[in-house]
This record gives sequence, structure tokens and C-alpha cells, in this order.
Amino acid sequence: MTALGIAAASWGVAMAVSPLLQIRTMMRHRSSAGLSLGYLLVLIVGFALWIAYGASKHDVPIMVPNAVALLVMGCTLAVARRYR
Repeated sequence: MTALGIAAASWGVAMAVSPLLQIRTMMRHRSSAGLSLGYLLVLIVGFALWIAYGASKHDVPIMVPNAVALLVMGCTLAVARRYR
């Protein structure tokens, strides 16, 4: 792995966990009215595709942040559906 790959993967993980802030807001307000479920689904499919691409290339810096993002987005979707 290169330094750039490590930096990009690290920042990717930070970006991947950022929806936790949205989860916190939805839980505090007990509403997900301002969040598009379709948007979340598009992101989830995109993360799954990037994981598949990273796996095909054996590229851990692509797979790790996208796997974290997929997990967090799944949680975000679950919370959003709960507060609909």
C-alpha cells in the first residue's frame, strides 16, 4: 500500500462514519422526514459495487472504507425507516 492509498482509505473511513451524525439527528428529533430513502438506497448500491470492484482488484484501500460505509448506511436506512 502506498501512503496515498492509506491516506485515502483513512479519509474514506471518516467519510463512511459521517452518517452517524444524521442518525443522531433523526433520533433526537424522532423523525426522518427530511431524508430521502431513495438517496440512501442509491448510496448502498454504490458502496456494494465499489466493494465488489475492490475485491476483484484485491484493493484493500477501496474495500475497507466502502465496507464501513455500507454498514453505516444500512444502519442509517434502518433508523430512517423506524422514524417514518
